[in-house]
Amino acid sequence: MRVAVFSDAHGNAFALEAVLADIRAASPDLIINLGDQIEGSADPARAAALQAELGAIEVRGNNEEKLWPGGRRAKISLELGAWLDTQIDAATLARLAALPLTARAVDGRLFACHGTPESAWGMLLWHWEFDLKSDVEGAGFYRARDPRELRELVEPLNAEVVLCGHTHRPGATRVGDTLVVNTGPVSDQVDGDPRARWTLLEERGGNWAADFRAVPFDIEAAVRWSQAHSPFGEFEAQLMRSGMMVGRGG
Repeated sequence: MRVAVFSDAHGNAFALEAVLADIRAASPDLIINLGDQIEGSADPARAAALQAELGAIEVRGNNEEKLWPGGRRAKISLELGAWLDTQIDAATLARLAALPLTARAVDGRLFACHGTPESAWGMLLWHWEFDLKSDVEGAGFYRARDPRELRELVEPLNAEVVLCGHTHRPGATRVGDTLVVNTGPVSDQVDGDPRARWTLLEERGGNWAADFRAVPFDIEAAVRWSQAHSPFGEFEAQLMRSGMMVGRGG
């Protein structure tokens, strides 16, 4: 059994196209999309269409919850939301807003969420801690979740694999017999490597393994699109060229 998992496309059609080409070459049996599909400015309408065409199992990310009434608060989030309304039709926005918080696949053996099983805004494997000594707004680092807390969240799910995204940091661990996988993001990296990410899960002899993939994409084409069609081009240029995301606002 081969399952392709991706998350956090963030409206970057250029990175998403590269990931989908790599996924097709891997010939998976199933595709799972962990959310945050359109929140970005590198051709989000095309990114939305590419994801809708997949027939993937989908869950909502925290940015899908921003599509709910009153779901946006921060200034940049409100500005991006107003621009997205001019790019993406109301039916697509409504579909994304109605996605479920969690999903199961492969006869219930795989459990999928964006953040944690309880919240699209939570972080399953790591917590973000702000660096109070840094002069860069939003700067910080990840700290691993207490393993006892992680066990309390994972064990009741009775899953062989628990999948999550949201932190933009690929990685995996085991909790008892359960493999917990953060797939990493298609767009908006946090580790200085701007390549697009996805994960291939494979079941081998009754055990699951995660193969983390990093795929180059045409960063400059994505930047040019954002600069030509949105007011967020300079933000996208810095983010995509550096592979270092600080944030888009809450």
